Amino acid sequence: MSNFFQFEADFVDSLRCIPMQVRFKLDTCGVKLKPAHWNQFTSEEREALVTKPCTSIAESQAYRQFLQNLVVEKTGNPAQEIVVDPAPPWKNVLMIPPNIQEKALEFGVIITIQQWGELTPLQRFALIKLSRPSHENKNFLPALKEFNLKP
Repeated sequence: MSNFFQFEADFVDSLRCIPMQVRFKLDTCGVKLKPAHWNQFTSEEREALVTKPCTSIAESQAYRQFLQNLVVEKTGNPAQEIVVDPAPPWKNVLMIPPNIQEKALEFGVIITIQQWGELTPLQRFALIKLSRPSHENKNFLPALKEFNLKP
């Protein structure tokens, strides 16, 4: 899972921003990591957060503990924990979240259920994050193109 998206190419060499695969792991393990936390980590610590597995319950717990230990070490306080959604929308291959369809329509793209289902969970997660109103959204169109959703 240490493959980065092309739309992240401007920052993945230095890992100056939190990449999608780490953001995916954060939602999976239930930690809200702030950019200020990320910026205090060393390159090696950031790389560890990229490469550490976080798929099973045990891996998720170990990842959360590793991450919280890092945050406490750097800041003196743990990061905020969030409730882990047992059925997150990126796992549902039968329903495209409305905000994704709305954002795609802004670019003249209609995503079909078949296309949605063919995406990886990480790709669906990325589109969900990139389509949120609170997000800058500049990478939504590049993500559509990268995922072959843009004609």
